[in-house]
Amino acid sequence: QVQLVESGGGLVQAGGSLRLSCAASGSGFTINAMGWYRQAPGKQRESVARITSGGSTNYVDSVKGRFTISRDNAKNTALLQMDSLQPEDTAVYYCYCDVAIGLRRYNYWGQGTQVTVSS
Repeated sequence: QVQLVESGGGLVQAGGSLRLSCAASGSGFTINAMGWYRQAPGKQRESVARITSGGSTNYVDSVKGRFTISRDNAKNTALLQMDSLQPEDTAVYYCYCDVAIGLRRYNYWGQGTQVTVSS
């Protein structure tokens, strides 16, 4: 079993910062990668950032230079540092964990956290 708990959302003014965290708990799994998707009103869900257990990262173009994803493999935790936030970043952010359990590969999702950026 894998449980994923996400925290760190909130309301900030444009130009401000937030840090999201995502922690996986349970046993019998190995993390391949973690990251975040976001869902804004009236828009398609998009992948924001991803980091593999080896440290390779990917970002959507719109957040490059502003967001930084990192991880602590020993604690099964990922962090998303979001700087220079803009109203366009307003969305529900969902973390995910790509894991291996035995011979199978699964994706687990956090509960989501609201990020709201005011003008």
